[in-house]
Amino acid sequence: MSKNILKVLFVIIALVLPFWAFAEGGSAGASIGGIRIEFILFALTLIGVAVFHKQTFWVAITGLTVIILYKIFFISGYPFAEHFFGENSFLDQLKDKSMRQGEWGILLNLLGLLLGFALLAKIFEESGVPDILPKYLPNDWKGPFVLLVFVFILSSFLDNIAAAMIGGTIALVVFKNKVHVGYIAGIVAASNAGGSGSVVGDTTTTMMWIDGVSAFNVLHAFVAAGVALLIIAWFAAHQQDKFQRITSEAKTGVKIDWVRLLIVLMILVGAILSNIYYDMPALGVWIAIIIGAFMRKMPWHEVSGSIKGSIFLLCLVTAASLMPVETLPSASWMTAFILGFVSAVFDNIPLTKLCLEQGHYDWGMLAYSVGFGGSMIWFGSSAGVAITNKFPDARNVLLWLRKGWHVTLAYIVGFFVLLFIMNWEPADNKSHKEPAITCPAKECKAKNRCHR
Repeated sequence: MSKNILKVLFVIIALVLPFWAFAEGGSAGASIGGIRIEFILFALTLIGVAVFHKQTFWVAITGLTVIILYKIFFISGYPFAEHFFGENSFLDQLKDKSMRQGEWGILLNLLGLLLGFALLAKIFEESGVPDILPKYLPNDWKGPFVLLVFVFILSSFLDNIAAAMIGGTIALVVFKNKVHVGYIAGIVAASNAGGSGSVVGDTTTTMMWIDGVSAFNVLHAFVAAGVALLIIAWFAAHQQDKFQRITSEAKTGVKIDWVRLLIVLMILVGAILSNIYYDMPALGVWIAIIIGAFMRKMPWHEVSGSIKGSIFLLCLVTAASLMPVETLPSASWMTAFILGFVSAVFDNIPLTKLCLEQGHYDWGMLAYSVGFGGSMIWFGSSAGVAITNKFPDARNVLLWLRKGWHVTLAYIVGFFVLLFIMNWEPADNKSHKEPAITCPAKECKAKNRCHR
């Protein structure tokens, strides 16, 4: 037992080391050895999650509580209200999504997606589609390989949580409830890879799009993501095939419930449309679920089964948002590469915000780094947390790293293939934003927004 704890500590410390590069600085707050106290508390929380993997829920709640109490009692005048609700009024933020600077939108959206897609996965399972898939998937290692490719494609136009949950649901059926941890990591990695080059496939790329980055400027992330997919699909498929071969025969007498399949489609379309128009995919998900409740009985018990995992992730995201990360190292391919490892232990949303403010990044390379990097640890991405609600045995950092080693390999190889083929091509600082226009009228108070 002591050896395992030492291994976990070594792994977490190794992963957290790049994190210290962003931990210095800040105008207020105590520090130890140049490292702000908040970062130390957050690192201890992550170590606690890794060591006490059966008590991750309580570890995350305790860590967030301690960080908040520290902010209250030791950081004078910390603006909690502005941090969570933004500087503008709630109604103004609803009308104009570019004003949504508070954390409330991110947290509410994430909670809605995690719980909504848990329902989606069960509805999809009850539709009968997973039961007939063995008729169409190859009955050797190529079966799980094709399934990971399917997850990758699905995630390119859907939220990566939905793609991972659908992939996990299919895996449970076609592998008779015996899914290898390395393959679970492969599903998460495939979903994150698929979303990295699409502005509607991942929260971070959507943030870039909203901020003014062209969809074509993140598209080349698919070069790295495609290479990473081939690596994880090859190794994960062979792991799964040795562990439990895919079912060769479909269940007899299965009838497709087309109404449930229609509800699944409504949820997915709702997520896409509300993401594009309102930057709030959870809104469309739950509108579709409410409509679907009039058509079929909803498996509401899935919500209660997913609530603890959802709260766990919200605690980590909130704790990460409270970290005093005010600046990043100068934008370079090396910084982007390190950010991939940081994303495995630190929420990628505040990192992406900082990168957008800083500018000078190759947005496609950054999208791949912060999107795919979180796959290296199970709690490093929302897709990983969501799928471990179905596979609780995968909530083990050492097991995830040992069985899913190919994810880290895929990240490194994919990144350097992209760097070799496309080179580092950063955008000009703030070039993705609309340039300020000087207003000739001296009395105008809104010169940066004036277009006359």
